[in-house]
This record gives sequence, C-alpha cells and structure tokens, in this order.
Amino acid sequence: MAFKTCVSIAESTPARTISVTKKALKKSDYAEIRFDFLAPGDVPEALHGIRRHLCRCVCTLRPKDQGGRFGGSERERIAILKLISEYTPYLIDIEYTTLAKNKGLARYVRDTGTEILVSWHDFKRTPRHPELQKKLRQMRRISRNVKIVTTARTLADPISVMSLYREKNVNLIAFTMGEIGRISRILCMQFGSPYTYVSLGKPVAPGQFSLAEVKSMFRPQK
Repeated sequence: MAFKTCVSIAESTPARTISVTKKALKKSDYAEIRFDFLAPGDVPEALHGIRRHLCRCVCTLRPKDQGGRFGGSERERIAILKLISEYTPYLIDIEYTTLAKNKGLARYVRDTGTEILVSWHDFKRTPRHPELQKKLRQMRRISRNVKIVTTARTLADPISVMSLYREKNVNLIAFTMGEIGRISRILCMQFGSPYTYVSLGKPVAPGQFSLAEVKSMFRPQK
C-alpha cells in the first residue's frame, strides 16, 4: 500500500510553528498548520516564516465550535482565512458550514489560486450512510477536495465512512475519530485518501497515530 502522511502542527508561538513545520517536512509529505492555536495577531509572522514550505501545507483556522481554539470573532476569522489563502498553500481547510454562510469566501479563495479542502466533522457520532452521502454531494459542489470526519461509536461506523470512497470525481479524505475508528486512519489510504493525518508525538486529535507509528507499519521487512 502506498501511503503519505500529513503531520498536524498545533503550536502556540510563531517561532515554534516555524521550527516544528520545518522539522516535520523533513520526515513527512505534508504538514497541517493549525493556525487556531496561535493568537490572531501572530498568524502573519508564522505565515511569513513558513512561506517557502506552504506548497506542502494544509492550513486550518478552526473555531471553537468545530473543535478548534480560535476565540476571536467570525469576521476576524474570515479575514485571516483570506490572508492565508493569499499565501497559496497546498490546501486551505475551511468548514462546510463556514462556506455555506459566507457565499463570497469560496470565490475569494479561488481567485487567489488556492484550492479549498471543504471539511465537515461530527464530534459525537457517525450519521447513517445516506446522510453521509448527501453531505458529501453537497460539499462536492463547493470543491473537489472534501474531508469528512466522524466519531466512531460502533464497529459499523468506520465501514460506513469508508464506503464513501465509492463516490467518483472527488478527492476524498474520510475517516473516523476515536479508538474504535482508529484503524480507518490507515484504511483510508487504501481506499484513496491522498494522505493520513499524524502527529510528531502527542495526538492532536482523538485516535491519531504518530508519524513514527505509521512509518513502522509500512517499513519494508528484511
């Protein structure tokens, strides 16, 4: 199985964000920069410090109601998302609900040349498969890059989410959080996900593998 990794980076200072990003990209294909862990005023400094590496970065500014740390106003968050897009990262991860409420945001981002990864998370459960399919098709209207992440409560939940990979004409990243769904973070690559999210040490999200764990799974046997 071919695999690629994306290290989640959640640092609270620009200096740490810059240094950890450079370190991560020496070992990983991509890095996810969680800008919501920074103070809003520190985002420009961090962006400037990693600008040469942004072609391999997925940029995220997650609000608190979506499992993030950003505590400013929604107006401020939209302004920062626009700023990030102007640096043309590999992908900018924006929530489906955010894009649905701010009709001009997707157009602004596209005009910068940055591709959107439209995302949707359910931190409590995994909806039934027809509901997941409907959500995927709604999201696909915004971007060909779609991320759907749910919380596994039963063994059937990861199977339901993996079944989404049957959909055509979409670059899909889909898996389940939590211990029950942990294996889906590996299986998703088998089904077509461009990468799986990993940590450099302590997990940033429930059930996340470390980079070392994933690499050990796929290290050629002697």
